[in-house]
Amino acid sequence: MLLLKEDDVRALLPMAEAVRLMRDAFRDLAAGRAQNQPRRRLVLPTRAVLHAMAGAGPSYFGTKIYSTHPEHPAHFLFLLYDAATAAPLALVEANHLGRIRTGAATAVAVELLSSPEADELGLIGAGFQAWTQLEAVLAVRRLRRIRVWSRSPEKRAEFAAACRDAFGAPVEAVASARQAVEGAPIVITATSSREPVLEAAWVAKGALVCAIGSNHPARRELPAELILSARRIVVDSLEQARIESGDLLLALPVDRWHTLPLVELQEIAVRGRSEATQEGLSIFKSNGLGVEDVYAAGWVYERALEQGRGERVGLYS
Repeated sequence: MLLLKEDDVRALLPMAEAVRLMRDAFRDLAAGRAQNQPRRRLVLPTRAVLHAMAGAGPSYFGTKIYSTHPEHPAHFLFLLYDAATAAPLALVEANHLGRIRTGAATAVAVELLSSPEADELGLIGAGFQAWTQLEAVLAVRRLRRIRVWSRSPEKRAEFAAACRDAFGAPVEAVASARQAVEGAPIVITATSSREPVLEAAWVAKGALVCAIGSNHPARRELPAELILSARRIVVDSLEQARIESGDLLLALPVDRWHTLPLVELQEIAVRGRSEATQEGLSIFKSNGLGVEDVYAAGWVYERALEQGRGERVGLYS
């Protein structure tokens, strides 16, 4: 079995390739060639939490297991298996893997749900997820203005400067969430907030809002007013959304979700952008799927074999 470290993932999984892989994953879900198993959590009295999520595609299947604690760093591992033989193939350090594939899934939504002419982004959040969100959108849209806000003036200024240096993109730190959002055709929230980070009145009528920060039923980044005013709400998985999409669950109980304009991203991926585009506000609620990890890890594993990267480790000895 191959042991792949974070540096291997960074070297072998460029964002443009990750976007292509996520397109394939959602199309394969729609065609029945892929499977996703929603995240489950084991909560300890110590406040440590074990999270597990799984998925499968034509060539590989696997599961991501990660541990979190509010006072300690998180630890992410992904186990990749051969779909034909069930043989274990790789153990992957998966912190960076998760960041890249989450950004890439947003890029797929941006491709399908926003106008090709959309050239401004309002970004709320300046943490580890915000970086790959911006990187991913830049892979599918040419942005002439990017406004970022987070609670810390120092952090948002540092983030904007680092992104300008890394991407050559016009990123500016702004003084309020409203300044980041108003007039932007694409809005992304990438925070750890428990409460809404923007107001519905700030959002342009035809905007696409991508909420990626929360995957907990008691947390939300978007207010109920915004959810209820959307012309279309796209989720990465309806089954998983019922469990952990606090943005939706805190706006309307599950037994009333039939009144919402809900659709899964896999359906939009099959129809294509021309049929998907419509008037009014669109929301993409991302929770992150195990099947996304499978497609990303499978690519990393194949490239590692080609380039002789990783460390061989024995099992059952």
